[in-house]
Amino acid sequence: MTRIFALAAAALMVLAASSPARATMDDDFFGFRRQQQPMMQPPMQQRGYPYYGPGSDYFGGGGGGSIQRERVAAPVAQPPGSIYISTAERRLYLILGNGEALRYGIGVGRDGFRWTGTHHVSAKREWPGWTPPAEMRRRRPDLPRYMAGGIENPLGARALYLGSTLYRIHGSNEPETIGHAVSSGCFRMTNEDVTDLYSRVSVGTLVVVR
Repeated sequence: MTRIFALAAAALMVLAASSPARATMDDDFFGFRRQQQPMMQPPMQQRGYPYYGPGSDYFGGGGGGSIQRERVAAPVAQPPGSIYISTAERRLYLILGNGEALRYGIGVGRDGFRWTGTHHVSAKREWPGWTPPAEMRRRRPDLPRYMAGGIENPLGARALYLGSTLYRIHGSNEPETIGHAVSSGCFRMTNEDVTDLYSRVSVGTLVVVR
């Protein structure tokens, strides 16, 4: 009996060693992970779950390549309350008036997916669900048809929808990608930054992308 137990324990150790320690990551499309871990809705600290709020690594407050937001001189003459995005700088500016702006780090579209134009915020969503476009699913058949909002969702904690396009300013479950050209045309922010921006703008806000 002891010998059988030892053999079983050894087999379990081999299986554990051969299993991946974490899901592999693919940043081609919104940071969607090819091997999804079990879906979770945003946990609540008061229920004893781990903290995923502002200041946590998940929100970008603990590093992970995040770029500190700061008050700076406005780079353009736009109306107060409007948004200016510089894809070359990989920065988003919320125009405050009096020649000032709040500057945030963002992730932008990779080569072939960057764009310029003028839109308005057409909708705002907290913990948005994600429906990958058909052309994206053709390139990545492993993507789901729909993914509910939550901490594994690549749209993150908040999303601002731009006009009638498929593009959004949204959070991210990969804060280390902020400041890089990684997306399929959307603008990524840390969840902490997009939550801050979300609280400052409304539907109808002017968004200029250059």
